[in-house]
Amino acid sequence: MFLHNLKYSLKTLFRSKALIFWTFAFPIILGTFFKMAFSDIENSEKLDIIDISIVDNDNFNNDIVFKNTFQELSDKNSENYMFNTRYTSLNECKKLLEEEKVSACILFNDDDISVSVNKSGINETITKYVIDEIQSKKVILTNIITKELESNNYIVNYEEIVSLANNIMNNSKAKFKDISRTNLSYTMIEFYTLIAMSCLYGSMLSMYIINYILPNMNGVGKRISVSGIKKSSLLISSLISSYIVQVVGIFILFIYTIFVLKVDYGNNIDKVILLMLTGSFAGLSLGVLVSSLIKTNENAKTGILVGITMLMCFMSGMMGITMKYIIDKNVRVLNLINPASMITDGFYSLYYYDTFNRYYFNVISLLVFSAVMLLISYSSLRRQRYDSI
Repeated sequence: MFLHNLKYSLKTLFRSKALIFWTFAFPIILGTFFKMAFSDIENSEKLDIIDISIVDNDNFNNDIVFKNTFQELSDKNSENYMFNTRYTSLNECKKLLEEEKVSACILFNDDDISVSVNKSGINETITKYVIDEIQSKKVILTNIITKELESNNYIVNYEEIVSLANNIMNNSKAKFKDISRTNLSYTMIEFYTLIAMSCLYGSMLSMYIINYILPNMNGVGKRISVSGIKKSSLLISSLISSYIVQVVGIFILFIYTIFVLKVDYGNNIDKVILLMLTGSFAGLSLGVLVSSLIKTNENAKTGILVGITMLMCFMSGMMGITMKYIIDKNVRVLNLINPASMITDGFYSLYYYDTFNRYYFNVISLLVFSAVMLLISYSSLRRQRYDSI
């Protein structure tokens, strides 16, 4: 009976022209559009130099890591040149910001760094991101130097750490190197979010097939409900059939982007595939949840599901590359429970890091998300009762 339900579910899904379009055709069409619209951006678009002002106080001058880094980023002869930096007093810094002559006013306090901006634009976001990255690298550097001092039986204190910073930085143990292939282009970001969206669109498959077996949705569901088939068997067979169709669709998109659109996913293709598989399963579990919990007609469920998936994709950066970072800095919990953000972050971790800790964290998070959605769905389906005629 299980195999019979599986075959029946597969036939039902492949007979739906609307589902086949959204699963197979639409991602390919959208990917082609992305390639046509954004392929020349990285060649034609030059990053604007950002005007910033730093308050020239003792805290800044005593912070060797930040001072040297900003000197490097403000050197017109450096390949890392990205800031036109003015060193001013606090009042002058605020005045420049008010007159919009600089994008950010940076003040080094005793315990933290204050970044003042007048608006939330791309320059302001980049500036905040750079400062956060320097801060995280400084923490790593401090830990390395601390271990270096301890291994030589020094008494560790902050002054010694600062004074030895430049020397230790020249040691191979403390060097930071860029292990990514190139700077991540806007086009690649859009393709990462496209894969995430395609994974979540699998939710329509599972919602459709679960609706098909619910007694309150159609006649087939009524006949199934009185047949004596276990709901767990129905749920598993429906989920597997949806997953098969979704995997076929995501692999067609994956192959198309590689061989036709010439998208480079890097050297970790096996991990990219694992990420797509777990992401697709998370999308299917979301569809099961919506179908089992929401008591309304199919069109309304579809509208709700589309709204949820598009909101998740928006928060992951599909409609604006800074949105994911803004949410991560202000309401990080949203990204931690958003499967689209987990998928895109998994791609970023493969691109930028030489370890896979963050990648596996996202994969496990997707599996946990799927398990929670399915447990809630199964519990809801078990409690559902319908009046007999």
